[in-house]
This record gives sequence, structure tokens and C-alpha cells, in this order.
Amino acid sequence: MNYTKILIKPLVSEKATFLKEEAQQVTFFVAPSANKIEIKKAVEEAYNVKVAGVNVVKRRPQPRVRHGRTVGQISGFKKAYVTLAAGEKIEFFEGV
Repeated sequence: MNYTKILIKPLVSEKATFLKEEAQQVTFFVAPSANKIEIKKAVEEAYNVKVAGVNVVKRRPQPRVRHGRTVGQISGFKKAYVTLAAGEKIEFFEGV
């Protein structure tokens, strides 16, 4: 599988920025069918860095409830926390 089909987009939030600065971790939304090994290879191929580890979090789709009635569905996602090796760095928005 090509890395462009595995890595959907990087997650830019307050928590993700803190992890990037303090814990050498980068967060990505990934394809629901991707496993840890595929995610590791995709990040190494896309950004030319060495990956130390990958943690994956899945969120199931949830019903959207308003006033006690189900009116739709909140989509689920799969998120990967990628720990980079010592000395490695990925820069998304540096200098903006």
C-alpha cells in the first residue's frame, strides 16, 4: 500500500503540538485498515526519518443525538501517535 493512502493528514491540535515538542511524537489520522507496521513504513518513507514506535487509537462512529432523537452519525477515525528516534524531527509549519 502506498504511503499516501495510509497517512491521511497530520493532526494539528494543542495536545499534538505539545507532544511534538516535549515527547518527540507526531500525530496522524491514518487509514482505518492500516496496521502499526504499515504506518511506521509510511512515515519513514514520506518524511525520511527513523521511527522508534507507533501507538494507535481507534474511535468508533457515534450516533448524533439531539433532544433525545438520533439525527445522524459522527464519523469514526483512526489516529496514530508516532514516536521518532532521538535526533529526528518532522517540520510541518515551521516558519509560517
